[in-house]
Amino acid sequence: MDTASLPHGDFPGRHRLTDRIDAAIDGAAGDATRTVAAIGEVLSALQAADGLRLPEAVAEPHPDHYARRELYRSATRGYCIVAMTWAPGQGTPLHDHDGLWGVVAVWRGRLTITDYTPIRSDGERAWFAPSPLVTGTPGAVGSVVPPAEYHVIANRSETELAVSVHVYQRAAVACTIFVPQADGSYARERMRLTAEG
Repeated sequence: MDTASLPHGDFPGRHRLTDRIDAAIDGAAGDATRTVAAIGEVLSALQAADGLRLPEAVAEPHPDHYARRELYRSATRGYCIVAMTWAPGQGTPLHDHDGLWGVVAVWRGRLTITDYTPIRSDGERAWFAPSPLVTGTPGAVGSVVPPAEYHVIANRSETELAVSVHVYQRAAVACTIFVPQADGSYARERMRLTAEG
């Protein structure tokens, strides 16, 4: 039995979600591309079937930045499930996933995702080419598999809250963000990831 961490308590549909993610990870046998595809199918199916009720805290945005709330951490397989709440206009900087695979599902509202491809690097600075912006509505699923792990996520609505569910290979505690510079490059900065209560 997986004696997992549930920081916000149990929630309806959690066993169905985690049992299916466990099976997806086991069935992929360590292949990251197969793993994220299988987890994406799990999230999409549960969203379509209305088979998962997130904790009430997930509906509460943070006034200054998007809110991260860890919902579950598997003691046996290591993966982590996080809900993110995006008030109108909130988003991430360009960032990496610190070498972790990840899956994101839009649960409520609309989110835009822009993937970035590294062009070159000189150590402290990096240059990227953006892909076309993609808008996700409830049920939409995306993923990152390193080395393709750079993106920006944003809630571009002026009025509507957005919520997304993320599954990470393991708990993400830090990442590198890329700050735009006047010459078109990006400066690297480490950012510690915190969770809201």
